[in-house]
Amino acid sequence: MTYRTLINIESKRAELLGKEKEAIKILTLELSGLNGAEFYSAYDEEIGEEKETIIQEAINRYLVDNIPVQYILGYSYFFGYPFDVDENVLIPRPETEELVSYVLAEYDHYFSGEEVTVVDIGTGSGAIAITLAKEEPLMKVYATDISQPALVVAKKNAQKLGAEVEFIAGDLLQPLIVRELKFDILVSNPPYIPKKEEVQSIVKDNEPHIALFGGETGLYFYEQILANAHKILKPKNIIAFEHSYSQKKEMLTIAAKYFPQGKARVIQDMFGKDRIMIIVNDDKDD
Repeated sequence: MTYRTLINIESKRAELLGKEKEAIKILTLELSGLNGAEFYSAYDEEIGEEKETIIQEAINRYLVDNIPVQYILGYSYFFGYPFDVDENVLIPRPETEELVSYVLAEYDHYFSGEEVTVVDIGTGSGAIAITLAKEEPLMKVYATDISQPALVVAKKNAQKLGAEVEFIAGDLLQPLIVRELKFDILVSNPPYIPKKEEVQSIVKDNEPHIALFGGETGLYFYEQILANAHKILKPKNIIAFEHSYSQKKEMLTIAAKYFPQGKARVIQDMFGKDRIMIIVNDDKDD
């Protein structure tokens, strides 16, 4: 069987099962052992029995067992970097890449050329923290997570990608407060799905609930972080969050509650949905 034939057959099967056809192409490409150019050059060539079996088994895990493509492969690309992922960490999303881009842009605007300390709260796979450390050498990056298994994955990713990040186990800001650490930038993509909100089965059945659900309203972790953020932030600071597209008003209300002098704004993601909040506090803020 050729790659073209396999993809056509399995894409139709995916469509019948209500699954994403693009996942079939991704699995086939990634497991072919070929780069993009080589893959499309070999599109009409016979796959080979052993390789075809490996690809077919992976496709069945996605179509039949409802396992996310990234968990099947064991990695996910984020900002161009391959991050190891497993069932202990959330799969990085494109929207979170935008969060990282905005943090880098805000750094350039407010701290350009300065050494700064940055903390990623609830780091998971380490995608945000590691990417910031890789992209901006002047950032000294810390990252926290309450999940020890998640920190194992994050540390492995930092080592693999050659990033210097200090990982600290603990609940939200608590381990930072205890250590009396101070930061210029706080970034977080905390769990923000409301407890009773309907979630796709492929997400709910595979990704860690501790990284998905944010209490009854989805706002619990933002409230906890912002209520205590003053304890770990320097007078001039930037706070950046990813949040639910339906919570713009609520996020601005929480920001005004804890940082009334701060400049808070919500930015739309690539899909036109309210997704990222930036709060800037300058030296004159309380």
